[in-house]
Amino acid sequence: MYPFWEVPGFTSALFIALIASFHILPSHLATGAFWFNVFIEQKALKENRPDFLEFIRKYTLLILIFCFVYGSITGVGIWFSATIASPRSLSSLIHNYVWGWATEWVFFVIEIVAIYVYYYTLGKIDVKAHLRIGWIYAWAAWISMIIITGILAFMLSGGKWLVTGGFFDGFFNDTYWPQLFLRTALMCGIAGMYAIIAAGRLEKPETREAIVRLASVWGAIGTLLTVLMSVWFVVKMPQAAKDLGLGAGLPYLKHLLYVAAGGFGAVFLYFLLGISVPKVPGTYSGILMIAVLFAGIFATEGFREGVRRPYIINGYMYGNQIVASDVPGKGIKAELASMKENGFLSSLYFLPDEAKKSSDAGRLAAGRMIALHQCGNCHSFEKNARLRSLPVFLDRIGMTAEEDIAVFLDALEGYAYMPPFAGTDDDKQAAAAWLASICK
Repeated sequence: MYPFWEVPGFTSALFIALIASFHILPSHLATGAFWFNVFIEQKALKENRPDFLEFIRKYTLLILIFCFVYGSITGVGIWFSATIASPRSLSSLIHNYVWGWATEWVFFVIEIVAIYVYYYTLGKIDVKAHLRIGWIYAWAAWISMIIITGILAFMLSGGKWLVTGGFFDGFFNDTYWPQLFLRTALMCGIAGMYAIIAAGRLEKPETREAIVRLASVWGAIGTLLTVLMSVWFVVKMPQAAKDLGLGAGLPYLKHLLYVAAGGFGAVFLYFLLGISVPKVPGTYSGILMIAVLFAGIFATEGFREGVRRPYIINGYMYGNQIVASDVPGKGIKAELASMKENGFLSSLYFLPDEAKKSSDAGRLAAGRMIALHQCGNCHSFEKNARLRSLPVFLDRIGMTAEEDIAVFLDALEGYAYMPPFAGTDDDKQAAAAWLASICK
């Protein structure tokens, strides 16, 4: 096990979730925007509308700045935060899908080159050649999504990979196609919203309204298909995930669905307004609706991550990075039995000297390390923490004494959304002692 990254009062998991949810806006805009761009450029050529080219220039510049600056920053942020928050799970993904990521990066490089060439040659080269550059970008961006979706979908439904360890057995899993079409629809909705923002800065009212109406049609179709593909995704989720998200397992997951439905519903109505009254939507209202859209995306991502519990890679690795099951095809062995026999602390290469002592203080230090590694990815340990405070949770269920907490840790196997405790009875008592100390 690697050193633990503690984020007081917030948890590392929520830190990653916030960055990753925001990253969806620039990443999906980068993927979907050029399909709208080439559509508008083709329309400009067919209908002899040179005024549309001014929109293309503004929209492409928006993509360049937002997607390839802020999108790149948050992309690096995801890699950095995931590396220090969950290094074992990220290592597993890299070892299994390194060539998938390598292929995706090839297409990402094509995107970067294509968008710069597209922007700086607008109006300077043959129009048909310029349009081909737009198509190159559009296809490269979508192929990039095709690859990344397989890796993300694998984390929820590993499929045959859990036996064979094969690349494509995990890549083309049960939720791959629903997630691919869901993200494809979402990229169209996001592209439509940002197109309205860019169109709001056009000087000619007739051009602005024409683009807003087209972007609204584009966005409305994308938003509606996003909802429909979401239903397909829920149908294809593993049964345990359905029980957790739609049953009585974790009620807050249903609330996230309500927030998502409200967010996407409001966005859909905004697009309908743009279709019927195109002079109303503009830059400022579009920015406001981006905030609403982000709320819907954040809730959707929270649901997708939540139904994966207690795993970070479903069926294979728990959220606390302990390998949960054998993978015969990879020669990987589950770790719970070994930790129950040899102790959890034996798996930690980085252990404070205090935790190695046999004194009461050493026992508490050891208990803190055990609790951090096994509970800290999802729970905070401060009483005043507003998010997933473990002391508040233990107080709510009436288990704040050391003996009661030990019983609770022993019963974790009965919780569908929490990993079982890993370690010896001494480890369990040490963790219970430290948890009881922070509940006082």
